[in-house]
Amino acid sequence: MVQELLSQAQIDARLYPDSDGKPMADNTVQFRLMTTIVGGLSVLFQERQNVFVAGDLLWYPRKAGTLTGVEENLAFCQAPDVMVVLGVEKKDRGSYKQWEEGNIVPQVAMEIMSPSNTTGEMNDKFEFYDHYGVEEYYVYNPKQNQLKGWLRRGGRLTEIPQMEGWRSPLLGVSFSTRSPELQVFAPTGEAFGTYEDVVQERDRQRQETERQRQETDRQQERAESAEARLAEKEQTIEQLRERLAQLGIDPDTLS
Repeated sequence: MVQELLSQAQIDARLYPDSDGKPMADNTVQFRLMTTIVGGLSVLFQERQNVFVAGDLLWYPRKAGTLTGVEENLAFCQAPDVMVVLGVEKKDRGSYKQWEEGNIVPQVAMEIMSPSNTTGEMNDKFEFYDHYGVEEYYVYNPKQNQLKGWLRRGGRLTEIPQMEGWRSPLLGVSFSTRSPELQVFAPTGEAFGTYEDVVQERDRQRQETERQRQETDRQQERAESAEARLAEKEQTIEQLRERLAQLGIDPDTLS
């Protein structure tokens, strides 16, 4: 029985490898955008245990040997640079095998183009995502700072005519290419940042918190100093009243 299980695992590893042998990114721009967007979406959905966000993860929509005639002409799998699946458990995966996930199709896919991507390759990706039911598909070309998007309407991916400021119906995030590089904004309007951006913002907040603490301490010290001076004056006045009383003078009669 153990031998059978091992054999099946080995067969699955051959049929559905966790790596396609290609690099995650071809350059630093592509890598930065991928990690920034995946990280931002992960934070956005961190409280929802039924939202899975991944980057460069192989998606196998069908078991080997179960492809239709149309599917035999498509790629066997794809690894979107960014992938979001609503309705599945948030957990680590070596790949996304759709038949093991309640047959739930990744609803959102995004590709960050690299110089090595050809027109034919991008067309193949589109056909794959279109055929297998992706609801929202985005392609960003860093070299041209151009973002294109498609939304499923009538059973097909239909191009979105205006992408500047477009808000994803499923994710709630919006996009802009008015800066030199693609920006993605959370529903709050806050832009997704790189890890360096996050660390800098954290340090800035810490510095601001420390500045406020020091200012509060200074105000407290000033208040305590004022109270001490007032108490000292009151003590001096009381001593003078006692001295006058010893001299037989009623201090209350003095104007």
